This record gives sequence, structure tokens and C-alpha cells, in this order.
Amino acid sequence: MRGDDIMELSNRVNSPRNMTLMMDLYELTMSYTYFKKGLKNQIVYFDMFYRSNPDNGGFVIFTGLEQLIECIKQVHFSNEDIEYLRTLHKFDEEFLNYLRTFQFSGDVYSVKEGTAVFPNEPLITIKAPIIEAQIVETFLLVTINHQSLIATKANRIKRVAKDNAVFEFGARRAQGYDAANYGARAAYIGGVDGTATVSAGKMFDIPVVGTMAHSFVQLFNSEYEAFKAYAEIYPDHCILLVDTYDTLKSGVPNAIKVAQHVLAPSGKRLAGIRLDSGDIAYLSKKARMMLDVAGLTDCKITASNSLDEYLIRSLNDQGAMIDSYGVGENLIVSKSSPVFGGVYKLVAVEKDGQIISKIKISENTEKITNPGYKRLYRLYEKETGKAIADLMAHYNDVIDETQDLTIYHQSDAWKYKTLEANTFSVEELQVPIFKNGECIYDLPTLDQIREYSKESLEKLWDEVLRLEFPHLYYVDLTKRLLDEKIRLLHEKKG
Repeated sequence: MRGDDIMELSNRVNSPRNMTLMMDLYELTMSYTYFKKGLKNQIVYFDMFYRSNPDNGGFVIFTGLEQLIECIKQVHFSNEDIEYLRTLHKFDEEFLNYLRTFQFSGDVYSVKEGTAVFPNEPLITIKAPIIEAQIVETFLLVTINHQSLIATKANRIKRVAKDNAVFEFGARRAQGYDAANYGARAAYIGGVDGTATVSAGKMFDIPVVGTMAHSFVQLFNSEYEAFKAYAEIYPDHCILLVDTYDTLKSGVPNAIKVAQHVLAPSGKRLAGIRLDSGDIAYLSKKARMMLDVAGLTDCKITASNSLDEYLIRSLNDQGAMIDSYGVGENLIVSKSSPVFGGVYKLVAVEKDGQIISKIKISENTEKITNPGYKRLYRLYEKETGKAIADLMAHYNDVIDETQDLTIYHQSDAWKYKTLEANTFSVEELQVPIFKNGECIYDLPTLDQIREYSKESLEKLWDEVLRLEFPHLYYVDLTKRLLDEKIRLLHEKKG
């Protein structure tokens, strides 16, 4: 390959990707209609939210904001994009010329990445001309939905593992390359301690881990020779996979033999063994006894093999002697709850300088939207510092901590709670990300996001964090917003 070819390939690989065509066709057909009807400058407000927690859990970890920012910064239609759209025979040249100079000029507000969030509250609000707001819909949803799902699943697993390390092992089961890399990123935010995916380690500076496969052991004439070869190459980080043939009669004894005859003479210690099949609880306890008798009390035991939060909890309950867990398919695709239902809905339009609320009505009560341009607040109990409710408010509402505050159920006015003055504090959750198309948000590092997420969860009551039947966290409305919702319901149904 010539030098200039190598340079061109390097530039292509390392340049930011343009995800503009990551959209549903209806975003373009609607946009074309807006354009032809003279509505392209109509300012609108869209909310991104979700309706239910995955795995029937108590919360979600909001993740993917950094990648969304990158997508919005790069949004444009290339010459190749325009040529392709012309072949669809759905748009005239005037519209295609408009797309040639397209860029995002709106405002974006979002909760911070890593925040614990709840159903129906606006996680992202976009204020922009209608075509701009419409075109970002799909890549916004695919970015936030995927990473929020994986971060939440990772956190469920990590919390059950308690002080034991958890590593993400799922690349080969992920739904494609991006899902493997960004899934590893999301899992790290959710609390796992590292990943086996090398590209994710490079992209995001996540700790990478790995030892050997069964094929490595099979390649040598004996299990002992395989272990010996690995120990000679990696004497300081030697972790041996002991279940290729027979865990207790072959694998663990050979690991002990290598520790004593290969590592010990050079002053090295066997770092660990990995169990990947069989009755993990039973085998871990037996292996621990064998290792301890051999004086390898510092040798760690790692378990893998289709683990999830429930299996890890069961292993803990059985007294399994596990120091760390490698979790693959059940984490990287959130196998037990593989779809995160984030949606993107119009909530308001501007007309003659006024913000006019819009509502979507459905026969399914849970699909009725909360209308209007809103602010999202988190209310904390001053005595404990714990979060007691999230509050959606009309954008002009003022929340005064020195006054009693009554918050209302999202649909039933008779369900309300009054917080006494000076007993609670208020935090606004959404922060400005883009203003007039310019990113004004200082991106935190991945480790800062991870730490922030941990702090966000620590402010929730333990009852909200339960794996099963968690406490239903309050996400309520101010009276003004509830009245607006009821008024619109009556207008549209009347």
C-alpha cells in the first residue's frame, strides 16, 4: 500500500463519523412536507423520555450523552448523502439544496451523563426549528437507549457482586462492533471494573483484562505444558483457565504444580484461576480448599459462564468462593430485558412569541404525554440528603425551598404530597448542552462520569435500588403543569 493510501485510510478511520443518515425515512418525508409548507423555521420543543424501567427495576442510569454531542456536532449531509437521497425520488432539488447546507442551530438541555433517572421525566429537551429537531430523532434514541440499557444492567450486576470485581466479557455476543465498544463504555459507567474488549480499552481508556481460552490449553500436548508456557510468558499476571479437561482432578492440581515449580523458584505467585463451566459454587469451594492447602491463599478465583445478577446472587447465597466475575452475553445485550423504550415526543411549539403546549393522547394511559416546555427538579430530604421525588414543572414555575411545596401525581389530582418548608432542597437536573447550535457543555472524563453516577445512586434510598419489587420513586408534577395537562386532555377529547 502506498504512503498516500495509508494516510487516506488513517484519516478515514480516525475522523469523526457523520451519523446524519442514521434516521428513519419518515424523518425526511415529514421534513420535506414541513419545507414545502413553509414551516421549516417553526420552533418546536421535543422531550426524550422512557416509560418503564428495564428488568422491572427501580431506576435507569442515563448514559450516552457524550456520543450524542459528537453526533450533533457532526450532523450534515455530504455530497454522497445528497446523491443517495436523490435516487429515492421523494424530494425535489430545492429541498436537496437546503440539506446541503444543513446544520443544527438549536438548543439542547439534558440531565448529566451518569444520573439515576426515572420513567416519564424529560431526560433531553430539544428546542429547534422543526426540521432540525426531527432529523436528530433516531440517532438520539439509538445512542441513549443502548448505553442507558447496558449501564443500568451493569449496575444491577455490580451491586449484587458487592466488593467483588466484575469484568465485561461480552464483545463476541454483542449486536455488532459499536454495541461491543459502546456497551463496554456504558458498563464501565454502570460500575464494572474493566472489559475484555481491547478496542474499548483504547477508545475510552477502560482497564482491559484477559487470560486464555480453552483452545490455548488444547493446543499443547498436556494441560501442564500449556499452563507452564503461559506462566513463563506472564509470570507477574498468571491466571489459568482450569476447566478444559477436569477442574478438580486436572486443572487445579496442574495450576498448583505450575505455581510451585515454575513461578515460585523465580519469586512469583500464581495470580488466579478461572472457572468457566460446571457447578461454579461447588467447584469454587473445593478449589479454594486445594489452593489454601498448597499455600496459595492469595490466589484469586474468577468465575464466568453466562452469569447475571441473579446467578451471582445465588452464588453468594451458596457461599461460593469467588473473587471476581466475568460477565458476557447477559450484560452486553441485557439479555433478560433487551429493549430500552426511550421515545421522542413533541411537547410544545412557539407561535407569535408564545410557547404553546402540545399533548399526545392514547387509549393507553401510560402513553399520554406530559405537555409543555418543562424544567426537571430533584427534591432531597435535608435531614438525610436522600432523593424523595423528581418534579416536572412548567418552565415559568419557581420552586421555593422556604415555602411549602405540593407535588401531584401525573394523572390523578387527588394523589398529592406536601413537603414542608425548609425540609427539602432542590436541584435542577437538566443543564444546557447546546445553545444556538454551539456546544457550551464541558465534557467530563469517563472516570468523572462513573464517579458521578455512583454518587447519584448513593442519594437514592435502598428500597429504590432493590432488584425485585423496588419502591416506586415519585415523579410528580407541579399544580400548574397538572392543570395544563388536564386542560389539554379536555380540549382534545371534547
